[in-house]
Amino acid sequence: MNAPIVHGGGITAAAAIYGGEAEHWLDLSTGINPCPVPVPEIPMRAWHRLPDRHLIDQARAAAQSYYRSGDILPLPVPGTQSLIQLLPRLFDGGGKRVAILAPTYGEYERAFPMAGCCVELIAGLDDVRADHAVVVVVNPNNPDGRIYAPERLVALSEEMKARGAVVIVDEAFGDTCPEMSLVPLASRMPNVVISRSFGKFFGLAGLRLGFVVAALPIVERIEGLLGPWAVSGPALSIAADLLRSDIAPIQLRISERSGALRKVLDQGGLRIIGGTDLFALVDHKPAAQLHRHLCQHHILVRKFDYQPRWLRFGLTADAAGDQRLSDALQSYTS
Repeated sequence: MNAPIVHGGGITAAAAIYGGEAEHWLDLSTGINPCPVPVPEIPMRAWHRLPDRHLIDQARAAAQSYYRSGDILPLPVPGTQSLIQLLPRLFDGGGKRVAILAPTYGEYERAFPMAGCCVELIAGLDDVRADHAVVVVVNPNNPDGRIYAPERLVALSEEMKARGAVVIVDEAFGDTCPEMSLVPLASRMPNVVISRSFGKFFGLAGLRLGFVVAALPIVERIEGLLGPWAVSGPALSIAADLLRSDIAPIQLRISERSGALRKVLDQGGLRIIGGTDLFALVDHKPAAQLHRHLCQHHILVRKFDYQPRWLRFGLTADAAGDQRLSDALQSYTS
């Protein structure tokens, strides 16, 4: 599976087909907080100089507190996507059997075969076998929102540690359900790598920032593979400030927006079958027809080549966005 994955956020391409200016489209194709947090003031030295060690240390300390990682200092990376590309090299993955709980974020299924791994898509943790050297779990899962309790993942890591196998846990959407995070337990699991996205919850995806929580040998190897100055000074400065801020208003706003989206979808006669606070997954038989109808109204949602009945709806930013989506759905006839 070497072809590029089609992700959300392709407004320019959609506008080229259906018309309109890209900036006037309503982009509901991603799982990003549509109400970005105000960016704190960034010292000029963060722009002027290469990222100094103290700036990296400040961001890591803030992340340690925010993610509750105990004695582990999370490592900043230039977006969690960059980590996915490194994972096969991190564990000398060539020829190994990799189990990915599916359906899920498609880049995992693409990255490992490109490194010579044999990938198997599995439906659940009970399908993990003794010959699986790596297991990938996205938790909460994208796009269906499936969640595995931390205790179950701890048990999996212990089973796999005995045979030298590794568990990769992607918590890109974990900020809205911190009680389900594996991070607070990471110090007792040397064979687990946990990734966290910064941009989704704070609404700053363009910053390209994420964090990795893992045992020191793994963190040091990732750091070496990334090379020096992998994360920009401004990104580190913003992270250090926002990870120490009061996130309760952000969580409340996301919750309000999530409730509003689900109400609009329900009133539009759509069946929600999963999701998280940042998106809703809908099952609709003529999904391609509905996707096209919404595009004709300059609204972009996420469709899936592997499940043609599914559409994923991200959050609107305000009541005006809710009304725009509602009007488009009310005018739709399947």
